Amino acid sequence: MTLYLQNALFLDWRRLAVTTTDLAVEEGPLGGLRTGAAIPPPAQRDAGDRVLDCAGMLVTRAFGCGHHHIYSTLARGMPAPRKTPTNFSEILEYVWWHLDKRLDLEMIEASALAAAITSARCGVTFIIDHHASPFAVRDSLSTIAAAFDRVGVGHLLCYEISDRDGEGPREEGLAETDAYLSGGGQGHVGLHASFTVGDELLASAVELARKHDTGVHIHVAEDRADQDDALEKYGLRVVERLEKAGVLALPRSILAHCIHLSEHERDLVRRSGVWVVQNVESNQNNNVGLTGYGWMDGRVMLGTDGMHGDMLRSAQAAFLCGQATEGLGFDAVYARFRAVHDYLRAFGARGDTDNNLVVLDYDTPTPLTDENFPGHFVYGLDARHVRHVVAQGRLIVEDGRITTVDEEEVLAHARRMARKLWDKM
Repeated sequence: MTLYLQNALFLDWRRLAVTTTDLAVEEGPLGGLRTGAAIPPPAQRDAGDRVLDCAGMLVTRAFGCGHHHIYSTLARGMPAPRKTPTNFSEILEYVWWHLDKRLDLEMIEASALAAAITSARCGVTFIIDHHASPFAVRDSLSTIAAAFDRVGVGHLLCYEISDRDGEGPREEGLAETDAYLSGGGQGHVGLHASFTVGDELLASAVELARKHDTGVHIHVAEDRADQDDALEKYGLRVVERLEKAGVLALPRSILAHCIHLSEHERDLVRRSGVWVVQNVESNQNNNVGLTGYGWMDGRVMLGTDGMHGDMLRSAQAAFLCGQATEGLGFDAVYARFRAVHDYLRAFGARGDTDNNLVVLDYDTPTPLTDENFPGHFVYGLDARHVRHVVAQGRLIVEDGRITTVDEEEVLAHARRMARKLWDKM
């Protein structure tokens, strides 16, 4: 099947060249994209072909999220914790670890469906997710994958393995990861953070990642407590510990946050080939500190850390924060916004090809040109402009509505699951 996008103001996401053209979008994981396409008359089209008039709207590559926590979807509006947290460790203990222990597979599925819908409506067609549900581990990754597939959102998944809940959940996390990757699932070996991961688990995770030719996806020095713990227990800083264990020798590894790093640690990360994900809004929300990432030489993606599914919002937050931390420019924040595609291509991941597009009804009061697009990206574009979304050549959002699932039914079920979760909390 071919989807023709007629009268598009097409922005080449790499070159930032803007042209008025017709596009032919082929369906499927290997489907392509042709610009300047001649749209055949109705009698000459194949069954299932469709023409969508973009009426001069801006069309460009769809977006990707470098680090998400879809299990947080049902947290919005939840009751206050039994104790008001005073630091990051207490935020984890009284909020997120209190929540994740009470998840079941039905809640996980509802979270994944709702998160995929929310993300797709923001123009996101690929999510790298980091999941935790220590007492509903088995089949959690396949449940998320199936939910994302129903909506039409690509995915690279992992389970957040940890020692914090004891031997049973730890071993189940390793087994779930091995089973999911052995069955052809795309993903990483997930770990929570150094301060909840002992040496035995760290070694097992690296071994498992090598077995499946993947990387380790882990939170790194999000808070100073992570460094304090590593120094006290191991006599090493967090990145030094990961380097010693072999995590940095796996170029597909993702290190989320990396806020409280020494210059030596930054040098180790920079020279290793692994990737870093910046999550500014979450860092501000948790009051763990902010940092610049100019030292990383390009391998920096943007994520949401479970705050929401809107990558345009994440990019704008990164830009504004970057004014104080590193003097971040328009081009640099756009490069980080798009770095997820480079990562996925290097990973060999399925589902993030050129036939993933977003159509933006961008009602700008000023001209948009090749030269000034980065200014529009930072100060103008937002999720309200998303009109249509094409994922692997298939129209999954049309006129702002999801086409692949019954959105009202999914969200109504999510609300029931949220109430069930809150009652358990």
